[in-house]
Amino acid sequence: MTDLWVQRTGTRRYTGHSSRGAQVLIGSEDVEGVFTPGELMKIALAACSGMSSDQPLARRLGDDYQAVVRVSGAADREREVYPLLEETLELDLSALSAQERERLLVVVDRAIEMVCTVGRTLKAGTKVDFKIASKGGDAGT
Repeated sequence: MTDLWVQRTGTRRYTGHSSRGAQVLIGSEDVEGVFTPGELMKIALAACSGMSSDQPLARRLGDDYQAVVRVSGAADREREVYPLLEETLELDLSALSAQERERLLVVVDRAIEMVCTVGRTLKAGTKVDFKIASKGGDAGT
């Protein structure tokens, strides 16, 4: 399993790391060149939907098909949640008949519903266990 962590690099600034060598800059909205945590969640959802639909789309549109998955959703700052996330998969389906397009939409929806772990987790909700570990030994010493 890949290890993931964030390291503080400044006031409300972090760098996310993976043990596979990837990095992402994270911070508040007023900092240039970073993603907010909420933006990363939305990007994870869009990427998961794109990756989940990749094989059925490639089978029908060819391996070199172009796709963009847009995702949006405003935060409810009173409750600090995103009550609605909206995704749009943009594709060129002009080479398909109306019947082929309809069938493709069903297959893509089914693929995303079955294998998009991020989307399934967001829809189902999940338990998060948070703890604090003292790096320098016991917290009281």
